[in-house]
Amino acid sequence: MSAYEKYYALACQQLDKVFTTQRAAIEQAAAWLGEALANDRWLYAFGTGHSHMLAEEIFYRAGGLARAVPILDELLMLHKEAIAATGLERREGYAAGLLTLYPVAKGDLLVVASNSGRNAVPIELAALGRERGLKVIIITNLAHTRSWPSRHSSGRKLAEVGDLVIDNCGVHGDACIELPGLPAAVGPTSSITGAFIVNAIIVQGIENALARGVAPEIYISSNSNGDDHNDKLLRKYKSRIRHL
Repeated sequence: MSAYEKYYALACQQLDKVFTTQRAAIEQAAAWLGEALANDRWLYAFGTGHSHMLAEEIFYRAGGLARAVPILDELLMLHKEAIAATGLERREGYAAGLLTLYPVAKGDLLVVASNSGRNAVPIELAALGRERGLKVIIITNLAHTRSWPSRHSSGRKLAEVGDLVIDNCGVHGDACIELPGLPAAVGPTSSITGAFIVNAIIVQGIENALARGVAPEIYISSNSNGDDHNDKLLRKYKSRIRHL
């Protein structure tokens, strides 16, 4: 079996494991989202490093929620300065200033994603979200987080500060394919499983809101017939969503 065939097989295995072992957690998250949408509340999402892609995943997508906001900071991403971003996500106190930029409120939902679950910024942002009355959903790799100590002075890890934990069922170190001659594995999987998890929560949350008699606003592909529809939503929410 070639390396890419092994990668496909292992990625499918991890998705199957998420589907079978994390159902209760995903359904609980979706129940909270359905309730939030029925009450005109918001979905927020945050991650550092590559996990920031899960925050972008919820935002301004075809079939995605209009009331979904990514918490984004370029300094915590990798396209500006990757080494600096890696250092910054470990800095205690940084999350407090970041969260003040967004009008989060009680009744909102916050997803915080971190594969390792050991760095200060996602840990503190999740804790601050709970303090403000948000339901906080953690997406992390429990195999990895159990293998390493927290980098936060409290000793807490991300999985210990949320209301709900969803395991992405990845392997320790994220990459899953061992190849001869390399010092470590290749083929990371957390983006694949993470994107499935956040979208599973959203689609089920939308169905839950519909069951309550509320039809959540969604975006339509701007490359099909969505321009006029989306423009109305953009005008409606531009003052609320800083990234529009």
